Amino acid sequence: MARPEPRELEVIRSARITAHMLRLTLGGDALASFPEDQESAYIKLIFPRGEGKRALMRTYTIRRQRQREIDVDFVLHDHMGPASNWAANAQPGDRILVGGPGPRKLINHCADWYLLAGDMTALPAISVNLDRLPEDASGYAVIEVASEADIQSLEHPENLELHWEINPRPDPDGRVLLSKIRELPWLEGRPAVWAACEFNGMRNLRRLFKQDLDIPRTHRYISSYWKIGYTEDEHKLAKQRDSREHAS
Repeated sequence: MARPEPRELEVIRSARITAHMLRLTLGGDALASFPEDQESAYIKLIFPRGEGKRALMRTYTIRRQRQREIDVDFVLHDHMGPASNWAANAQPGDRILVGGPGPRKLINHCADWYLLAGDMTALPAISVNLDRLPEDASGYAVIEVASEADIQSLEHPENLELHWEINPRPDPDGRVLLSKIRELPWLEGRPAVWAACEFNGMRNLRRLFKQDLDIPRTHRYISSYWKIGYTEDEHKLAKQRDSREHAS
């Protein structure tokens, strides 16, 4: 299937959600043909760089979708990239080219309990997954944030525990989420796991879920959304190499 042409969307609203997260609402007539039910799907923000230069593209998650509006959450670091810097300065009426949507990645609901894990880059997708779990779902969500001021109020099933891990600095060893998950009591029955975070953290969680715990591929989604010290393009290449080395 051919990819749809990028849409030019307009900034409708800007709101600070937590200390390090900003939400932009994008909309406009170009969303009239946008598919329905795309919360947690990814989009590409496109930044032209002039004639003869390849445009910069940055990947983000659709947090919420309404008629002719989508919400996109941005993590604001001390050293911001082109997308987060644009978002931090965006004003209503500003316009941006948006590609997508790409496929949604949702946790498998055919399970006895659920484990979701991720850092702030994955928080929008985790939030959507929590919204969509059955009311009687049990399990855990382990979320790494930069400060207590970044803890959000999330809709989630009553029997699913939220664990917020405060980590003000990127961890090159990727052990924050892994250490907390290892502390949690393992529940009875078949789990479904969903995890997305920094590249090294992803590799640790993949080793735990795939090799140590032997969770089948049908019941695990594990991805990296970024890599310390890498641009998005460099991270993409690192993911491709890693995928070839760890196929199946």
